[in-house]
Amino acid sequence: MNYNMEDQKYILAKKRVEKIKGFYWHAISYVIINIFISIVILLGLIFDENTSFLEAIRNFGVYATWLFWGIGLFFHWLGVFGLQAFFSKEWEKRKIKEFMNDIEGY
Repeated sequence: MNYNMEDQKYILAKKRVEKIKGFYWHAISYVIINIFISIVILLGLIFDENTSFLEAIRNFGVYATWLFWGIGLFFHWLGVFGLQAFFSKEWEKRKIKEFMNDIEGY
């Protein structure tokens, strides 16, 4: 197939948008499903095991899914956005401009 440069750019951009969209769907499902799981665990601890709400809220099981799935979500984010989200050229420019403005205030 003989693609011109614009077609190649479009294909790469579309793949990038799909990756970002996939990450956002992952993040949304992470929040919704973990809220549901936490509520179910809390209610189970409170009503089935007759624990107080404070004891139930301190139970690691309430947070375990958030933690472990959150680690997976972090790596998904890293795969989509990479370390350049922290240390990109744009970030460098913003920081330099910020420090220059701070110096002017002296």
